[in-house]
Amino acid sequence: MEQFLKKYPYTENCPFRIVMEHFGNKWSMIILITLGENGKMRFNELNRCIVDISQKVLASTLRLLEKDGFVKRKMYPEIPPKVEYELTALGLDLLPLIERFADWAYAHIDEIKKAQARML
Repeated sequence: MEQFLKKYPYTENCPFRIVMEHFGNKWSMIILITLGENGKMRFNELNRCIVDISQKVLASTLRLLEKDGFVKRKMYPEIPPKVEYELTALGLDLLPLIERFADWAYAHIDEIKKAQARML
């Protein structure tokens, strides 16, 4: 980590900063986990699985994840249009790290909630 900080002192070209830019919201990781658990999914299936996300936020987050190469979008020439989303190799490679983070969150949620309650 020390070497990392010397090489990239959190400048605009810092790889960590560039990647984390899109993971500052809760939806990116949740979408990746959902696709990881379910494989290919249509937009409405994703929307049903992630109950409190708006369609607008889901669409914009999927676009960002596609732009960054984590999600692949496939459109079929049908009426009505059929669009499927799935993780790319890059998304699949990232998935175990997100799952570890999720496991950490589940393991420590009580401590976090106690700390938050102290601040009220």
